[in-house]
Amino acid sequence: MKTFLTGLSVLALCLTFTQKAWSHCEVPCGIYDDEMRIGMIAEHITTIEKAVNQVEELSKTADKNQNQIVRWVANKESHATEIQHIVTQYFMTQRIKIGAEAGSAAHTKYLTELSLLHELLVHAMKAKQSLDVANIANLRSALKAFEASYIKK
Repeated sequence: MKTFLTGLSVLALCLTFTQKAWSHCEVPCGIYDDEMRIGMIAEHITTIEKAVNQVEELSKTADKNQNQIVRWVANKESHATEIQHIVTQYFMTQRIKIGAEAGSAAHTKYLTELSLLHELLVHAMKAKQSLDVANIANLRSALKAFEASYIKK
């Protein structure tokens, strides 16, 4: 009985401290919403921008609220990580198809989109590292270029 209770306690602790994965599956289910994902990235960029503005504003006051500054920085980094997750797990892993022959239109499109997604990853990383608003502008620019190439209108 003691062994059973110990095992049950360990199981309860494991279930309590595990993280849930909220990513889209890698099973070929065919359920994709590319426009929604692009919209989510745009929303994350806006949140990063707000966080940068809040950190800068809070840092100007004489009685700096360090807790709020830390929370905004953590929030900024969390949203940049979400961008990286969507770019890698959704677009790079599941949606961008490797082009056929080198030099073909499909291969050129693949390389263009891969390059733009890499730009998003790098600018998201830089947004984590600093409060430079140029990173936000670069994120928006890369997302706009990716959307223009990827979404069939």
